[in-house]
Amino acid sequence: MKITIDEDRCRGHGVCCTVSPEVFDLSDEGHAVAEQPDVQQEFEQAAMSCPERAITCH
Repeated sequence: MKITIDEDRCRGHGVCCTVSPEVFDLSDEGHAVAEQPDVQQEFEQAAMSCPERAITCH
């Protein structure tokens, strides 16, 4: 699965970093970044946890 983050929607809550710290981090600007953009399906939970729905997995 490929992770895509919509930087316009991301507000830097960091929920994705809490749910999947091995995949996500926050940039210097405070937006989520995918340290591993290609992941297994179990990391889809982090995308579903995003309050802004800025993360998609496909």
